[in-house]
Formats: sequence, C-alpha cells, structure tokens
Amino acid sequence: MAGNWHNNHMNPTKLYDGYIFDLDGTVYLGDALLPTAGETITRLRQMGRRVIFLSNNPTRTRTEYAQKLTRLGLPTPPEDVINSSWVMADFLRREMGHGRLFIVGEQSLQDELAAAGFTLTNDASRVEAVIASFDRTFDYRKLQIAFDAIRCGARFFATNADRYCPIPGGGQPDAAAMIAAIEACTNTQVEAVVGKPSRHMAQAALSRLQLPPACCLMVGDRLETDILMGLNAGMDAALTLTGATDETMVGDTAVQPTYVIGELGELLE
Repeated sequence: MAGNWHNNHMNPTKLYDGYIFDLDGTVYLGDALLPTAGETITRLRQMGRRVIFLSNNPTRTRTEYAQKLTRLGLPTPPEDVINSSWVMADFLRREMGHGRLFIVGEQSLQDELAAAGFTLTNDASRVEAVIASFDRTFDYRKLQIAFDAIRCGARFFATNADRYCPIPGGGQPDAAAMIAAIEACTNTQVEAVVGKPSRHMAQAALSRLQLPPACCLMVGDRLETDILMGLNAGMDAALTLTGATDETMVGDTAVQPTYVIGELGELLE
C-alpha cells in the first residue's frame, strides 16, 4: 500500500449501519470469493449491520445473484441484491408507464423487462425505446434495428456504461461498447444510464437499506462507478484494490475515495 496518497487514505476507523457491496471484483471474481470477503460480510451481518449487494451486470437476475452468493457461502435473499436490469424496469415504469422496447441485451434482461409488463419487439417502426446493455450476443442485426428505431423517434436508454466486466485473467467488453456503436451510427446520445454511478441506482440501494446516506458505506473496485455513486449520494466510499483499480490509478483521478483497502477484511480492522 505504498504511495503518497496513502497519507490521505486509510482503513475505516468506524462501523457503519449499512454496507453496499459491489459484486464482480469486490466480493468475488468468477466463481470464487475474493480473500477475506466471506468472513467480513458474515461478521458484519453477525454484528447486526445491514448488507446489500449492487451490480451493474444485467446478465443475471437478482435471484441468480442471490443463489450464487448463497452457493459461495453467503446466504442472501434476492431482495438484498439490486442489479441494473431491475433498476431499469423500475425506471421505465416511472418514465413510460408501459411500452414497446427493443433490447440490445441478453436473455436475463429481456425476461426481467417482459416480466415487468413491457412488450419486446424487433419491429423498428413500433419501438418506443431502445435499451442498450452488456450483450455478448451483439451483432449487426441488432445494431440495424436500434438504428432504425431511433431514426423513427424511439428513446434511447442503457442499463450501465461499464467499459468492461472483470473476469479471471482479464475482462469482457461491456455495455459501453454497445452504447458507443448505437451513438456513433445514429448521431444521438443515450438519454439516461440507470446503473452505477446514477442516482437511480443509489436511490434503489438506500431505499432497500432504509437508512440515510451518512450511515452507509459503499464498497467497490471502480472509481468511476462504485465510488463516484457513493460519494454523489452522500455516502462514504471504500475502494478495494481487488478488482479493476490499482494503487497507481487512485492518485490520478478527481474521484477520491474516503478509504482505500487492500481487501474487504480491512473494513473491520
């Protein structure tokens, strides 16, 4: 933990009432918990602290995330997981009521939005909003439909704007790539991105915790999503160096976390 910034950053010296943990790169990587993650979260729960999980990754449902955490030794109900597809469904209900969507995204997001009462269509002339997301099945056909729909007046929203999703040994191009492709050919900009660092995601988390921001700590591995969202919402924010960010990146950014930790165990030291 060398570096000049270390004088300004330290481990938390207090406990919070609520903890919001990012998942990929913070709690686990691939199919394994990161070092000290399991015991730290278990201990916080034993001490009566509220713990919820937040993910920008819309390729799994909340239930699937909860099942994965449970399988890894952290029994979690789906209600304690908030992901960008669930926040998108909530956002669209408030923004449009119901409507016809074209989704550049995977099956999990399509299922979530269909279950929320939206009609999914590939007919560009009938689409009221294009939803861009992390999509490992992205192809030219989808780009063409999005292009045609937006040219016909459809609105344009996105679940998240992550550039890549960390996986063991590297990363996968994430929703930023799909958003950029659609923006480039339509010469429009995405109207709203509902995942971290947006206020939509922060409000969903705080509403689940039922706590004021000052009593909560956001913990994540990305400055531009996790940390920025926490700070913008009035929370303290702890950056963990187990994922997308390393020590050298902390000094080079305007987004300065409240704490910088090597692993989650340092939250309790």
